[in-house]
Amino acid sequence: MRKLNFIIILLGAFSCFSQNKQILYNFTSVPQSMLSNPGSDVKYNWFVGFPLLSGFSANMGSSSFSAYDLFANNGVDFNTKLRNVVFSTSRNDKVSINEQLEIFSGGFKLGDWQENSYISFGMYQELDVLTYMPKDFAILALDGNKDYLGKVFDLGDLNARGELLSVFHIGYHKNVNENLIFGVRGKIYSSIFNVSSTKNSGYFYTIPGTNSFYDQVISSNLLVNTSGFTNYTDNYSGNVKSDIIKKTFFGGNLGLGVDLGLTYYPKKNLQFTASLVDIGFINHTSEVRSYSFKGYYKYVGLTPDFILGNSNDDLLQGFKDAVSLDTLSVKYTTWRPLKFNSSIQYSFGDGRNSECNCEGNEIKYRNSVGAQLFLMSTPRTPLMALTTYYRRQIFDSLEMKATYTIDSFSAKNIGLGISTTMGKVNFYLLADNLLEYRDVSKANSLSFQLGLNIIFPDKNTPD
Repeated sequence: MRKLNFIIILLGAFSCFSQNKQILYNFTSVPQSMLSNPGSDVKYNWFVGFPLLSGFSANMGSSSFSAYDLFANNGVDFNTKLRNVVFSTSRNDKVSINEQLEIFSGGFKLGDWQENSYISFGMYQELDVLTYMPKDFAILALDGNKDYLGKVFDLGDLNARGELLSVFHIGYHKNVNENLIFGVRGKIYSSIFNVSSTKNSGYFYTIPGTNSFYDQVISSNLLVNTSGFTNYTDNYSGNVKSDIIKKTFFGGNLGLGVDLGLTYYPKKNLQFTASLVDIGFINHTSEVRSYSFKGYYKYVGLTPDFILGNSNDDLLQGFKDAVSLDTLSVKYTTWRPLKFNSSIQYSFGDGRNSECNCEGNEIKYRNSVGAQLFLMSTPRTPLMALTTYYRRQIFDSLEMKATYTIDSFSAKNIGLGISTTMGKVNFYLLADNLLEYRDVSKANSLSFQLGLNIIFPDKNTPD
């Protein structure tokens, strides 16, 4: 029973990655780079993504343990592995999953060849989950409380959020002058499913009393908000597939958001970029159900072990009366995880045709080196990643970007991305944590992205 309780908690914790896309960011030969900075310096006349094929990304990671730690065939008893994982983590360790599938996308330049304004648009589906390790809950599930007299178990360790949603967006960017590009992107969110439990508090402890009795106290203020599930639990007789499609196309709980971004050139070969992504919220008003576990309970007597279900009926009933589980239908609002990106880049190596280094012919640099910073808001401290990178225009139709990233999940994250355009068809493939692919079971994080687009390059002369 203890093992089962813990596995349930652990699976909940091991279901969640920050949304850092360090290879894609500012990789402007790929149109999808505008999703991480609406002010990207792109050079397309127009583009269109292949529906459902233009962009797919998946990220997963754990800051504290890997699948190998639990399931390695190394002769160590599984119970021992469980305990090793639990006691090697802290409440600030986190695990995550983020997945995106672009449904459609496109963009076009406004006006003639001399114009410097651009419109982009599209729609994508996203799964985003982030969970902190509920360490004190895991200890109670494994051992109960009898061996932890005097320890205060923190019920605030329960901290998790997850959402499946679709996002429709339209962006505008403009070259304000030859040095500055500014962009903005508006978003409509349609939440399909949501679970949020991020503002919990409370404590539980057992201390020795008098005459071989014990004082046991629990103060609980737990709340789990959900939306999008109730139709499937209350005598549902509809069609799940059609319901989810309806919610995807603005039939879910709706919200609004905005992205801001810029690119600035202090010199022709020196570039600075910055963006804020997902400044937005979702109002959950339909199919909402919340579970509240609140109250205060004090017991004086022989140590009960009611958390593991071993207490007598009267004691359990007294506990349930004092700390009640209530089911509510209350509207609530969630904020999207806010992402900040910034980079500085130095370019070198004149890539123009050596037969025509003509005056007025814009320099195309073959090489770039730079650094990127990523921050993302979470219910606790922000997630942060620092990346250094090298970009190389190998041929006119082939570009690569190599990265090295330090973040909460790994200190040896090496990534590589390629973007190639054959005719008008652009294909890109990006992957990081390449060293972990030698044995993915030991990986703390993995991610990849790929897609297909049709691109018509920018015109710099009249027809």
